[in-house]
Amino acid sequence: MIRQILILLAAVCALAGPSFAQTPAQGLSALAQLDPARSKISQGGGQTDIAIGISQPVPYRAFLLADPYRLVVDFREVNFTGHDPKALLGHASTVTDLRWGAFRPGWSRMVAELSRPMVLVSAEERSGDNPQIRLALRSVPAADFKAEKGAADSALWGLPQPAEVTAPHRRQDGSRPLKVVLDPGHGGIDPGAEDAGLHEADIVLSFARQLRDKMRRAGMTVVMTRDQDVFVPLETRVTVARAAGADLFISLHADSIAEGWASGAAIYRLGDHAEDEATRKLVARHDRDDILAGVDLDGQGDEIAKILIGMARRETQPRSVRLAQVLAGAIKSDGLRMHKRPVQGANFSVLKSPDIPSVLIELGFLSSQSDRKRLQDPDWRARMAEAITKGVLSWAQSDAAEAKLLRQ
Repeated sequence: MIRQILILLAAVCALAGPSFAQTPAQGLSALAQLDPARSKISQGGGQTDIAIGISQPVPYRAFLLADPYRLVVDFREVNFTGHDPKALLGHASTVTDLRWGAFRPGWSRMVAELSRPMVLVSAEERSGDNPQIRLALRSVPAADFKAEKGAADSALWGLPQPAEVTAPHRRQDGSRPLKVVLDPGHGGIDPGAEDAGLHEADIVLSFARQLRDKMRRAGMTVVMTRDQDVFVPLETRVTVARAAGADLFISLHADSIAEGWASGAAIYRLGDHAEDEATRKLVARHDRDDILAGVDLDGQGDEIAKILIGMARRETQPRSVRLAQVLAGAIKSDGLRMHKRPVQGANFSVLKSPDIPSVLIELGFLSSQSDRKRLQDPDWRARMAEAITKGVLSWAQSDAAEAKLLRQ
């Protein structure tokens, strides 16, 4: 009972932002800094201790998730910039991986991947001259972990609410500005692929802003799933598109291939399965990145919903295929390098909107030296943004003509 009270108090402190701000923390800087010298993970005496040294007290909350086993800690707010989470792993066999970073505006997140089911024994924040958040965990049978793990909605805390169920907006027919949702992949606690000091999340966000401006000048309405370095779950990215009433959805990535070699831009549309092993691994890694960032994937839709989704997708899928083909043609015609298989099918989560034509564009691969050079070249970026914009306009024109024919 004492353990539950301790954890509840930690959660109350996390949610009571205004009252917490009236403590002696007043007058301190707005952003707490990580102190790696006072941070460590240790194991002994039947439990695992996690200490996070910070420059000033902050509201926080901690909860557990499964598949894989994870401890998630949200802070308001700690600056982890410049610090490698792997340096804290030490010799504790119970914590196999650690990541941290921005989660949403005003909040940061730390996720510890656990090797076995564990529960929180205590959670406390020490103030004074050496502020520190201290968490203690112990191993338990899987059944006991299930009873203690955070509720599914806790993993979505602080994120945009799901779009209300409304009648689908009318298919675009050229009578209004085209509404495009651009989705820069990864972000915040999930940096995406990393190679030669470059982070995928930073590259695609910068390019998305450039593409957004180009599309707006061409008369389109553009919505971004993120416009700063924050984490947005895969499912929420699709929700943003639906809430915006998007006419199409474009996800932007620049992945890395660990095995084999890949170079050039590639465009993915939804397929029942990946068309090759490299693509299968990319899909698996995208989903795993979402899980490791602290998202709970519990809960399944009912069978009727699945049938309705399938019916909607049968109309939308051919439109997504044509969008991918037209974009590939526009990029090729500009002389920009493309992958040997420029258009492919894959079951990326962000492509599964049943009624919004959706594609995922791999701008290039960070594992390729030539692609890394291109991704940082202002001239190449401008040409790619122009080619994508032209491709979207071309697709929209033919798609609108088809919509008018279908209504006759």
